[in-house]
Amino acid sequence: MDLETAGVRGAEPRPYFFLSYAHTPRNDPKDKDPNLWVERFYRDLCAHVLQLTSLPAGVPAGFLDQQMQPGEGWQERLSESLAYCRVFVPLYSPRYFLSEQCGREWYAFSSRAVHNQAARSNGSQMSGIVPALWVPVPPRQLPQPAERLQFNHATFGDDYADEGFYGLIKLRYLRDQYERAVYLLAKRIVKVAEQIRMPEGDPHQDYASVPSAFGPPGRARQMEISVLACSHSDLPADRAPDCYGPAQRDWNPYHPKLSRPLADHAVDLVRNLDYQVRVGDFETEAERLLGSDRPMAPGLLLLDRWALDAPHRRELVRRLGEVARPWISVMVPWNRDDPDSGRRESELRAVTEEALEPRSEEESGHRSHGGGVPTLEAFSQELPGAVRAAERHYAAHAETFPPAGGSGRIPRLLLDGVGYGSTSDFVPPVHGKVHDKGGADDGEASEGEDPSNDREP
Repeated sequence: MDLETAGVRGAEPRPYFFLSYAHTPRNDPKDKDPNLWVERFYRDLCAHVLQLTSLPAGVPAGFLDQQMQPGEGWQERLSESLAYCRVFVPLYSPRYFLSEQCGREWYAFSSRAVHNQAARSNGSQMSGIVPALWVPVPPRQLPQPAERLQFNHATFGDDYADEGFYGLIKLRYLRDQYERAVYLLAKRIVKVAEQIRMPEGDPHQDYASVPSAFGPPGRARQMEISVLACSHSDLPADRAPDCYGPAQRDWNPYHPKLSRPLADHAVDLVRNLDYQVRVGDFETEAERLLGSDRPMAPGLLLLDRWALDAPHRRELVRRLGEVARPWISVMVPWNRDDPDSGRRESELRAVTEEALEPRSEEESGHRSHGGGVPTLEAFSQELPGAVRAAERHYAAHAETFPPAGGSGRIPRLLLDGVGYGSTSDFVPPVHGKVHDKGGADDGEASEGEDPSNDREP
């Protein structure tokens, strides 16, 4: 169903774009709401998108959390809007990348983009994310998901790239540049929406369990993904070759729904959690991964149950469970629709559980429950928890070294002495706002000026 022509399913219309921004708190309860300028920018952007599309009456151009009504389930509305919107517009500021709320919104939408790529056989990568600058952020302070977008903000104008929308809307002499930049952003949103038909997400997902796409401030985190699977050359006699390739990392248990190796799909999901990722074959690197009691990085093992037909591979997995290495999370993907797995389900499950049996439950780390992960959707839902478990155990077991200055990404800015993860910036919408009238500083729009007033004659 086309969102632009249908627009509505059930009671809630679907937004064309989702504006994600970090709320700026008041320094004093008597101060005017500092987020009024974001609301003004949002209305201007919606007006342009409406002019540039054929959205029917009743279909909102965008979604902004300030639109929600008192008493409304805000988590449910956020989940629905993130599941159905066509384009995600993060409003960059230093505060944005410290916000767990914004990180959740980013991850929820970007997961849809990963599943869109999973179904595309041509391997094209289009994220559906169109970033906008509220306040410019130095590139080296961006987390990995934002850094990979490589968006050239100067295409909307040099003043916009230097000042962001906040500077353009506040400084009177830049009003023309503001109007131009908003219009160009609207054009970009519409262009991306027309180029990409993003698959719908889950409107009923538990929003509280969605992870943040932004890691803690500081150097980028590392994650090792290893694959222990069969290849075309060593398949069991009763195993069809459809899910395999020349190398172990070509394994794709969710074929044909997934059009590429599972390791590539996992890499995109882990990168969306703000990690740099290294991928390898577990069998080839077993001595390095199993030969030390101290981890070099947290790890994620993708285990093909059919690979355990080979005794030497069963021994490798047994070693993993025998000596506690909980910083390596183990996921066991399998496809409930695969006829080969169905015929040997009980046997393969028993062999896998025996090989993975840990020395003690508390030292086992993450293991897929119930014999494996039966669908691609279940795999994508389980992966963030597996990554968090590996990271937590890694932090508990890794050696600590004094910082070697000068390398890595510049730590992201801390605001008011508050670090990542300690703020909850969601503020329920305030209705019936009163906009004070007052004078303006030279060259600056007044804080008391009602942002809802049109500037057009």
